[in-house]
Order: sequence, then C-alpha cells, then structure tokens
Amino acid sequence: MKKIGFIGMGNMAQALCAGFAKSHIEMAAFAPNQEKLAANAKKFGFVPCASLKDVCESSDTIIMACKPYHIESVLGEIKDKVQGKALVLIALGWNFAKYSSVLGETTTRIQFVMPNTPAMVGEGVFLFEKSNSLSAQERTDIWNLFATLGVVEELPDNLMGIGGAVTGCGPAFVDLFLESYADAAVKYGIPRKTAYRLVSQTVLGSAKLQLETGEHPGVLKDNVCSPGGSTIRGVAALEEHGLRSACVKSIDAIMNA
Repeated sequence: MKKIGFIGMGNMAQALCAGFAKSHIEMAAFAPNQEKLAANAKKFGFVPCASLKDVCESSDTIIMACKPYHIESVLGEIKDKVQGKALVLIALGWNFAKYSSVLGETTTRIQFVMPNTPAMVGEGVFLFEKSNSLSAQERTDIWNLFATLGVVEELPDNLMGIGGAVTGCGPAFVDLFLESYADAAVKYGIPRKTAYRLVSQTVLGSAKLQLETGEHPGVLKDNVCSPGGSTIRGVAALEEHGLRSACVKSIDAIMNA
C-alpha cells in the first residue's frame, strides 16, 4: 500500500485523513466541491484531484467515502479504473456481497469497513467484515492503518448489521445520555458548559475503567453502590423507568426496520 485515494471528503473521510497523516502515508482525494477540497488538502496534507479518474489512477488503495446513494453511480464510472486495486468501502447499507454483485467479474480487491464518528478524535471503532478479497498483506496493512484511529474488530458477515447498529448508531445514543445528565446538572445549578465537561469525562472515565480492567459492568456498578446510599437509589430509579429495556429497544428499532 503506497498511496491511498479518497472518493469523498466528508467528516468521516476527514477523520481518517487526520489519523492516516500521522502514519506519513501518501494520500490523494477527489470531491465535487473543489474549493473545499483544496482547503482540506492544505489542512490534512493530501493531493487534491480534479476527477475520479485522477484519484483512481494515482492511488493503489481507494477508500469509498461518498454518500451511500452515490455509490452505485460512482462505481459505474470507476469500475475499469480500479481493476487490480484495493477498494475499501465505509458506507452504511453496503457490504462485500453487494459490492461484488455491482462490480461483477473484477480484479478489484474489496474490504467493507464500518467506522464510527469517534474516529475523529482517535477513539473510533472499525468493524472489518470477514468476507473480503484483499491479499493477506493488504488486509494487515489496512487493518494496522485503521488501528491508529481506534479499535479494530473483525465480525462475521451476518453480524455486521448488529455491530453497525451498536457502534455506528451508538454514539448518538451516548450523546443523548450525555445531554440528559447535563440537563439534570443544569437543573440543579451547574453551568451548561461545565455540566457537559463533567458528564462527558465521567462517561469517558467509566468506559476506560471497564476496558482496562475487563471487569463486568455490573461489578463496576456494584462498586459504586454503597448499601442505602445515593447511587443505588439512582440505579433503582433508572430500573423503574426502564433504562435497560429502552436501550435494547433502540437497537430493536434499527434491526427490525
């Protein structure tokens, strides 16, 4: 993998660019808004390209970062230009099988990756679909590159949907949780900006504690709940109002749509 080319330069592509730049890998990109592309090129250090053809011809690994509804038309335009290259796909609603059916008989090597927005601060989750046609070395190189921006996990094809629901949609649910507890803090007198900082750091610290200790979340919860104390009363209130059920139902709503 000598040079990565991005098709599309939205928030996720920018997050990937920012992280990949630290690995000193060469990058190029194409996006329809050439003025914005040029500004981002200066910011992230990639070569701006004037066309899809240019970015494909100048790169050996292509990251499809355009909107999902543009993918089929873009693939139709670049199909011949990505022969013999690696194509990394990060759009929700697509997978290895779907890309393979659209591309047909091809020498293009494909890997579907489901990212999430915390990649923008180097704390992302990247789900690699098990089915792929990359060479072993390509997959190792691409895996290691994404790992510079967070945690990388491989999932079987049939679990990519639920994995994406939890990690891809999950940040919005966590943000709602953050906002709700910040509202409670504001209700009792803490300034809004301070409230967000306190709640966000509490969530960050709690998540890091679980990851680094490997303890069951229930054990960590019990460690904070003193008999007859404030925390267990708060936990009881959350149980009474169905927090666990609401969390599961939010995923049910996605999976059963």
